[in-house]
Amino acid sequence: MLLLPILALISFTANLTWAEIWRITTHPVALSAYRVTFFTAIYASSINGIAGVAVAWVLVRYRFPGKEIIDGAIDLPFALPTAVAGLTLATVYAENGWIGSLLAPLGIKIAFTRLGVGLAMVFISLPFVVRTVQPVLQELEPELEEVAWCMGASRWQTFRRVILPPLIPAILTGVALGFSRAVGEYGSIVIIAGNIPFQDLIAPVLIFQRLEQFDYAGAAVIGTVMLLVSLASLLIINCLQSWGNRINQRP
Repeated sequence: MLLLPILALISFTANLTWAEIWRITTHPVALSAYRVTFFTAIYASSINGIAGVAVAWVLVRYRFPGKEIIDGAIDLPFALPTAVAGLTLATVYAENGWIGSLLAPLGIKIAFTRLGVGLAMVFISLPFVVRTVQPVLQELEPELEEVAWCMGASRWQTFRRVILPPLIPAILTGVALGFSRAVGEYGSIVIIAGNIPFQDLIAPVLIFQRLEQFDYAGAAVIGTVMLLVSLASLLIINCLQSWGNRINQRP
């Protein structure tokens, strides 16, 4: 199920000459789409790496009214159709929307800009970090923190030396999953973004535009580039996960 589509994509690209592949890959519009896609996905994943840990921490360590509702709402991006998510974000963050109207007087425009692309990526990838970190937090024994406090450690030292090390592999896993999800997102971003080259056009939308123009070769080449970059990024993150596991296993 995974290998056959990948091989079909690569074989379609292999039918082109190296000159054609290079011309399509290095086209200014394509290069701009790569930058917008991957750098925005990195920013969104970094934000979720911090926000996801904070949300998971609150859900595990605190009790408050409506906790079950918020816990269930975390999975909303999983169940919500991406087009509906994009329409909702565009409505809320448009200049006449609930939040957009408050930001407009400050000169901040989110909908139909690159900032909206990042917002959509954060929205659809946040649950990956929360759901990977939450079980690890639940398994941590509170006695370890109490021992650290009794030995004179501050709350920050306890978090950095006792709590954070076991969380690092889970955080990296969630960030990797969120990054992959953000890179491949199409439905929500195509609605909230302006899809303007050199501004907020992402690679998945560019692929769809090439397909609409019956430029199947161009779409295949851009898709192959995204595939290779995504695989390289995931390989780097997996190496970081292995490094984190080795650090945690040291006596």
